Amino acid sequence: MNIQECKCAENRPLNDAFCCTCPTTSHEMGPSDFKVPAIPLDRPQCSARSNEKEEKKPDLKNDDKKKEWSLSDFELGRPLGKGKFGNVYLAREKGARYVVALKVMLKSQIQYLEMGHQIRREVENQCRLRHRNILRMYGYFHDDERIYLILEYAKHGALYKFLKEHKRFDEKTAAIYVRDLTKALIYCHSKNVIHRDIKPENLLIGDNYELKIADFGCSVHSPSSRRMTLCGTLEYLSPEMIDRKPHNYAVDIWSLGVLCYELLVGLPPFEAKENHQTFRKIRYVIIKYPDFISEEAKDLIGKLLVINPEQRLPLTQVLQHPWILENAPEGARPLFCNMEQKQL
Repeated sequence: MNIQECKCAENRPLNDAFCCTCPTTSHEMGPSDFKVPAIPLDRPQCSARSNEKEEKKPDLKNDDKKKEWSLSDFELGRPLGKGKFGNVYLAREKGARYVVALKVMLKSQIQYLEMGHQIRREVENQCRLRHRNILRMYGYFHDDERIYLILEYAKHGALYKFLKEHKRFDEKTAAIYVRDLTKALIYCHSKNVIHRDIKPENLLIGDNYELKIADFGCSVHSPSSRRMTLCGTLEYLSPEMIDRKPHNYAVDIWSLGVLCYELLVGLPPFEAKENHQTFRKIRYVIIKYPDFISEEAKDLIGKLLVINPEQRLPLTQVLQHPWILENAPEGARPLFCNMEQKQL
């Protein structure tokens, strides 16, 4: 497959997300050439090998019926980002002309790192989730050398990119994204899915500047058992995870608190020069709040970043917190979204 390599690099430890900020020049097709799908692709969610049977579903544009996806179904465009196992490309499905993001991963790299279980987990968890604030996975397929994940295309890239451009967000914008992330996490937890790697690099921004959770590589489906595996990004790990204690859904609540602080300040609360310093800050919840953060925001962050997982503010109560109700009422949109509309 003759495709252009993405040159971007991440700047955080343990970060295998797609930054979507690569300046690599596009070829053949650009975002303006695509038609963004108004509804999901009506194709099999998980593609099997050709000798396995699966239910036939009609194509949206015609009555052609296909048993599985293949690379020939897509026209490839520019790289969108780079990850540990491969790259993500802008792509267009030839039949219905839908724009998607095609995540291409090398089997050899996955096998070498013994991460096959992580890929299976990502596919199994993300395929079953349907929420406006969760990046849709339409399906997958594979050939002898690569695995391909067919993902919803998030036009505006990673939240991390926006945060770096703006240095930090105003409280209304931060509250809107905390609200939307909370709704998505409530849905995930209702489906017994723990994400375990919430951070700006794994949150994408859609057409209407809505937040979408992406990258479910660290996620687990855990209806009852408590987990022991260490997974995630250092600055976002909860105390129980760094102490190798059993953990549950509350790790996502902790990460929500860390994200809220980073959106308001521009840096995560426990960042330090040395890893052992970060561990100490997390273990004892050592946080310094800048003067410009409101008391209501401090109150919410403080109720999320609690050492005892059982005492963290439940997600349903996050939506009822005064800071959220004041700054992110239903229908409110980020300020830079309104600014773009005025320019148009």
